[in-house]
Amino acid sequence: MKRREVVTAFLRNQGEILLVQRSDKVGSYQGYWSAISGYLEDPTALEQAQREIREETSLSDVEVHLVRTGASIEAVDTKMDVCWVVHPFLFEIDNREAVRLDWENTELRWVKPEEIEQFPTVPKLMEALHNCLGEADG
Repeated sequence: MKRREVVTAFLRNQGEILLVQRSDKVGSYQGYWSAISGYLEDPTALEQAQREIREETSLSDVEVHLVRTGASIEAVDTKMDVCWVVHPFLFEIDNREAVRLDWENTELRWVKPEEIEQFPTVPKLMEALHNCLGEADG
C-alpha cells in the first residue's frame, strides 16, 4: 500500500466551514466534497496548506489566519491501495465573498460543522475537522 501525505485546510467564517466539490480534473475523489487540500510538497505541512489556500481560493496570506493545527490522521483507501496521511489545519478567513475557486473544485458551500456529514466527502474529513476544533469551537 502506498503512503501519500496530504494537507487539508479548513476555512471558517461566521462559524461555518467551507466545503468544496472536487472537479473531474483532479486525480482522486472527483465529485466528492472536501476542504482545501493537496499533496505535501512544500518543506512544511503549514506552508503547503497556505499555498493550497492561495491557489484554490485566491485568498492572500493576510486574509487567512491560522487558528489551530490538528493531529495528523491516517485514512486507508483499499480500493485505491493508498494510506492517506492527512495533516489538518483550521484557518479563519476575513471575507467569504472573496473566495474564488480554481479548476480543482467546481462548487463551494458554507456549512455548519455538524452538516458536513450530509455530504459525500473524502475519507475521514469529519475526523480531520474534529482534530482541529477545540472544545470551545464545538
